[in-house]
Amino acid sequence: MNIWFLTGSQGLYGEDTLRQVAEQSQSIAEQLPMPVEWKPVLTDAAAIRRVMLEANADDSCAGVIAWMHTFSPAKMWIAGLDALRKPLLHLHTQANVELPWSSIDMDFMNLNQAAHGDREFGHIQTRLGVPRKTVAGHVSDPSVGERILTWVRAATGLAEVRTLKLARFGDNMRDVAVTEGDKVEAQLRFGVSVNTYGVNDLVEVVDAASDADVTALVKEYAEQYTVAPELLGERNESLRYAARIELGLRGFLEAGGFKAFTTNFEDLGGLRQLPGLAVQRLMADGYGFGGEGDWKTSVLLRTLKSMAPGGTSFMEDYTYNMTPGEELILGAHMLEVCPSIAAGTPSCEIHPLGIGGREDPVRLVFDAEPGPGIVVGLADMGDRFRLVANEIDVVTPPQPLPSLPVARAVWRPRPNLRTSTESWLTAGAPHHTVLSQAVGREELTDLADMLGVELVIIDADTTTERFAKELRWNQAYYRLAQGF
Repeated sequence: MNIWFLTGSQGLYGEDTLRQVAEQSQSIAEQLPMPVEWKPVLTDAAAIRRVMLEANADDSCAGVIAWMHTFSPAKMWIAGLDALRKPLLHLHTQANVELPWSSIDMDFMNLNQAAHGDREFGHIQTRLGVPRKTVAGHVSDPSVGERILTWVRAATGLAEVRTLKLARFGDNMRDVAVTEGDKVEAQLRFGVSVNTYGVNDLVEVVDAASDADVTALVKEYAEQYTVAPELLGERNESLRYAARIELGLRGFLEAGGFKAFTTNFEDLGGLRQLPGLAVQRLMADGYGFGGEGDWKTSVLLRTLKSMAPGGTSFMEDYTYNMTPGEELILGAHMLEVCPSIAAGTPSCEIHPLGIGGREDPVRLVFDAEPGPGIVVGLADMGDRFRLVANEIDVVTPPQPLPSLPVARAVWRPRPNLRTSTESWLTAGAPHHTVLSQAVGREELTDLADMLGVELVIIDADTTTERFAKELRWNQAYYRLAQGF
């Protein structure tokens, strides 16, 4: 994916000035915190509209950055902005950092007038209702570069979800409400295609995995993880079958172009184990996943993983420590927590699972890396989708967990457990989530704006009263915004 860099001007100033505009524009583009595709300076409506249509048609273009180096009359931009369907960042900057006070003349003023050229551009964007992010400051300022990078990450996530294909192996867990959702609306709003396959379609490719490939993958497990001795001895066949699941699942997804998937312990067909290790390793490679058929969380996980490398995992709030002053959330799942959030080398183990009615499944066991993070859930509210996020601090478990045979994360929600949980429940947010230590609130805000999706954030300043009011205001806004 790449980003296009557009510069606005006009023919009023003459060719010499326009040459300087182009040179300085290229210099600004080179100072951006990531490579961009620089486009010739735009000075008329036809060229502006044409470049916007080209951006729309180019699948490799994730978004457009626009800067008005001089005064670019905004009526020239109406048709182009109206046609643009890619994310837009309005960069409000200028070529120089410091003004040359002793030598400023009108030639300098005519050349360096982004201060009011960008105001003209900002006006027409607001007049047309164009969604965009505005970043002000010189590109040499690291804080400006970081804000641009957060937008680029969000634009990358948007480009990913626009073409995402998701495979559901079986349906969702029976009688569960939050894992349901409108797949047609999701394809219209996000672009993702969600389709269901019989579990035994997967079983066929699992059973077809070659013994040589299984042996090679088991060797890889031994090199990457601390493998329980019994899996290398008397229960080695269980480890080999876990490898067989991974080979079959990975092959199925690659052949179909799927970057996200779901499983369901209630629908395992001919599988001998509930996929655990395979799911964890596929998530570590960037695939989206949702348990119990939760395709919305799988979509969200893949989208966030495409935005930034680092620790991001499928998660579920499981149980609480409610000791006053020491309140914590213990998050986990039956098996499927991504090792990208692991604090150390995961342990590959086998333990019984009280549900699913199959053989004991193999899984990776570890504690999550301490540090700040965010937990995000995607819910279908009936008339729209809602993203709910809670800023958190992952901590080392206060005591060892020797009897808990699953990967887990322990965190302190902001501002505190009571406000966090009351707000989360009031928002109708899901119990399956994505925990990320790689993506933060600004990326989520940018992504929600690009998608036109509601986002509410629970943070250190949240109160339940203000949060409830925000939900009511949002409900009114989004219903009005839908029109009649």
